[in-house]
Amino acid sequence: MKKNLMLLGISVLFGCGTSSKSNQSSSQLNEEKIVDPVEYANTITSDELKEMLYVYASDEFEGRNTGENGQKLAVEYLKKQYKAIDVATPLGNDDYFQEVPLEKQGVAEAKISVNGTPFSSFEDHIVLRSSGKTNLSVDDIVYVGYGIHADNYSDYNGIDVKGKIVLAKAGEPKDEAGNYVTSGSQENTKWSYGRQSLSSKRDAARDQGAKGLIFMDNNLFQRYAPYYQRQAAAGVSGRLSLKSNEPEMMMLMINANMGKAIYSKIEEDSKPTVLNTKMDISVENTAEQVMSENVVAFIEGSEHPNEIIVISAHLDHEGVKNGEIYNGADDDGSGTVAIVEIAEAFKMAEKAGNGPKRSILFLHVTGEEKGLLGSRHYTDNDPVFPLENTVANLNIDMIGRTDPKRKEGERNYVYLIGSDKLSTELHEISEEVNSKYCNVELDYTYNDKNDPNRFYYRSDHYNFAKNNVPVIFYFNGTHDDYHRPSDTADKIEYDLLENRARLVFHTAWELANRSDRITVDKTFE
Repeated sequence: MKKNLMLLGISVLFGCGTSSKSNQSSSQLNEEKIVDPVEYANTITSDELKEMLYVYASDEFEGRNTGENGQKLAVEYLKKQYKAIDVATPLGNDDYFQEVPLEKQGVAEAKISVNGTPFSSFEDHIVLRSSGKTNLSVDDIVYVGYGIHADNYSDYNGIDVKGKIVLAKAGEPKDEAGNYVTSGSQENTKWSYGRQSLSSKRDAARDQGAKGLIFMDNNLFQRYAPYYQRQAAAGVSGRLSLKSNEPEMMMLMINANMGKAIYSKIEEDSKPTVLNTKMDISVENTAEQVMSENVVAFIEGSEHPNEIIVISAHLDHEGVKNGEIYNGADDDGSGTVAIVEIAEAFKMAEKAGNGPKRSILFLHVTGEEKGLLGSRHYTDNDPVFPLENTVANLNIDMIGRTDPKRKEGERNYVYLIGSDKLSTELHEISEEVNSKYCNVELDYTYNDKNDPNRFYYRSDHYNFAKNNVPVIFYFNGTHDDYHRPSDTADKIEYDLLENRARLVFHTAWELANRSDRITVDKTFE
């Protein structure tokens, strides 16, 4: 009795799941709502979340590294939880696992010459991506300046790079006022510098049909090269990638010395052109096949079963490093156990005859820490349900702690990212649901398109958003234990985890039960 009263006290303090506001009208919320979801939201409790997380983020699970034993234990645990609460799989035959085929590639060394002059691995160039053996002799490399392809600026306009090797350099052009041309702002964009720039320019080259990218970034090269050299010397098989039946686009990173050998004017000239430079490239790469799994569970909608709400979180973490287990309690054990509790609440509603009108897919994805691999496999390779039928993705990644950098505002907050990016209606629903049921302080600090952290592009919702599926990313921010062995279950603030999980439940409930499917009125940027 004392424990129940304590939980009730927490709920009243925060407001999420209590019925004090549940009878207030809202013109935007579900006009046909008869069932009060509060009784189901109240089944999401800090006690149950804590019980699961102390298991899921324990040493037994060995940090849940993708494809390794700990990750296998994690997916079996999740399957057991869904079977216990009688939430079925959409795959049939008691199969809760969507297989995600991966490759673990070794660090490849390459033999490369430019106009007959040899350049050295790790001193002048490193191989970022390559499929098996590559032997090329090319004399029609296409220089694409900064390698940007955006709505209002493209280095690919008027030039054909299909089947070609392209050369691009770091950075982004600015206008006379000192603003970046793609954004009109002086804040860095995804094209400017760093890892996000590298992946954005890789995607642009691939989307334009290039078969290879040579990327000159002197600063990034100086950071990457020593690491790659150490990995090669140790014989380590490192980077995981999605296995594809298509040849992987080759990617090289080079320093300025080699960049100027390929094109002498590369630093001062940004105009795309076809180069007469001859390059001979020989790469031999070995790859180990790795199988990992997404976990999928499903409640079918009673009226619109073909319209799907996806609630996602990543099940993996960093594994064991230097003998220390990275338990990943907040990242993303918190999101993982929250989804199981949300699923149980929806199942209880269904058993009471109040199941959701639209279907709900509970999606636990693998390989987020390795590059959003599991969610990319789901969206790009093997969607269990067609993306055109997917109404929205509510993605949960770290909701069990507080951000020490957040000096102002309520403790009872959550960062929301992406809610207004693709659907104005989704954002309005999110705000109104919170006001009606939860009273969480919704903080949009990281929702700014110029956020230097680029969080909008760094968790699994990104793979839905890039396909124009509306998303909300729920996030508490980073802390000193982020990606450290010290991210443990004893540091989770379970009252906050409970309240944030209830917020996601209420939002999903509204999306699933409102009369009309939400509209998409914007496109991905």
